[in-house]
Amino acid sequence: MVIFYLIYAFIVLLIFNFLIGRFCAKMQFNQTKQAKNFRVINMIMVTLLVCSYLRVLNVAV
Repeated sequence: MVIFYLIYAFIVLLIFNFLIGRFCAKMQFNQTKQAKNFRVINMIMVTLLVCSYLRVLNVAV
């Protein structure tokens, strides 16, 4: 189950990074603002993925 969830998390992060990249390009952010946006969004997404994994793990046990 861990392997499937890691693959799922990787795909989710790729999709969100693609969407953030498109958003930054559309809004014409400079490099420092783009880096800040990527960092914040990735930290939030990793936190949400870890929380959801722990919730799934508790339900499965």
